[in-house]
Amino acid sequence: MPDTATPFRIGVPSKGRLSELAEKLLNEAGLKYRRQNRALFARVKPLADADPPIDITFLRTDDIPVLCDEGAIDLGITGSDLVAEADVANIETRLSLGMGGCRLAVCVPESSPVVTPKDLAGDRVATSFPTVTRNYLNEHGVTGHVVELSGSVEVMIALGVADAIVDLVETGSTLAANKLRILDTIGSYETVLIQRKRQRLPKIADRIARRLEGVVIARAYTLLEYNVPEAKLAAAEAVTPGFNSPTVNKLEQSGWFAVRAMVKRSEVIGVMERLEELGAHAILETAIQNCRL
Repeated sequence: MPDTATPFRIGVPSKGRLSELAEKLLNEAGLKYRRQNRALFARVKPLADADPPIDITFLRTDDIPVLCDEGAIDLGITGSDLVAEADVANIETRLSLGMGGCRLAVCVPESSPVVTPKDLAGDRVATSFPTVTRNYLNEHGVTGHVVELSGSVEVMIALGVADAIVDLVETGSTLAANKLRILDTIGSYETVLIQRKRQRLPKIADRIARRLEGVVIARAYTLLEYNVPEAKLAAAEAVTPGFNSPTVNKLEQSGWFAVRAMVKRSEVIGVMERLEELGAHAILETAIQNCRL
């Protein structure tokens, strides 16, 4: 029988920007909590009366994959780069959360003669991702010395500690400031929801994941409504195909239709302009707070 005496535990980062993002996401999914005085736990109401309570557990971000693997937490919110670095066997990514995107890149000085990964043979590579870095070097048949660090990786070349670095890259401004260039990108990463492959309480894990998924999709889409003449309906539907298909209704005015469709937030301005060019009127955008698709 499933263990319903122990609280269902969700591990979240204890501090930093990701901690704030995780709290906002969970609150929007109906899992409301407030951390008191740097406490290690915060209690959330059970999803149903017969369910165990839910504890939010505040942890170091890079410890979350390991603690999920060990069964100390049932779900965790962390970076997929840290999941790759932990390289543990018993966890899987349940859901991409659509935030915190970054790249892990191999960087060398702008003046370096290195042009391919194989040119790193025998070089010193500084990084806070030693497992991922060693795997990358092995994949390219390169033997190098990996210098393991916990921070300030980008200054190690200037200090004479390394010939290259492997570090997270967002805008590239830090690289330019340190006169570095990207040699190769190892991978792209984002914030994810992880779980143990063998769930202790799979129904609760599924419900929480679905709640979070509803918020993630709602953040990525917006609802667009407009009126369009029948002659342009097919062209308008091609512009707004919706998540599955648009909703189309006849208007009282003959020859006109009302259309509702989900549109990606990142594309909505361009879509509105295209609809206007087709002759659509009363084009309205409505934010989606949550959804189930």
